[in-house]
Amino acid sequence: MVDEFRIMSSKRKVGNVFDYVQKMKEENPDCVIHIGCDSQNFGDKTTYVTAIVFRFPGHGAHVIYRKEKLPKIEVMWTKLWGELERSLNLATAITENTGIEIKQIDLDFNSNPEFASHKLLNAAQGYLSSLGFISRAKPNLLIAAWAADVLCN
Repeated sequence: MVDEFRIMSSKRKVGNVFDYVQKMKEENPDCVIHIGCDSQNFGDKTTYVTAIVFRFPGHGAHVIYRKEKLPKIEVMWTKLWGELERSLNLATAITENTGIEIKQIDLDFNSNPEFASHKLLNAAQGYLSSLGFISRAKPNLLIAAWAADVLCN
């Protein structure tokens, strides 16, 4: 996982993701970090994209990501929980390896009960909160989940 991240705009590899995050934060101390994941089924594969977004207040954002292809995950709940696990594992690894705070984990779940992902929202947000992370879900602004969605398609 550490060496699999690429820059969204160029697809260039970033090297060690922890070193990259540290350098970005040192060069841009006001930036805040969001992490999100999205998944899509294509044919017999499930593609997960996990994104790290460096938000520069009033000056845009910079995105790096990791793409992973697995045998197709048919069960929606399993696939969605996989998104949560990837975001959480990355946020935890960054915090443990760099000491840098993750501002928010963006969940591609919906707070509207009309959507199936709503059934997982309370469990997911409770889990993340118990581990010290702030999370948000749709319809809030979810820049990392949006970036992961764009890169997944």
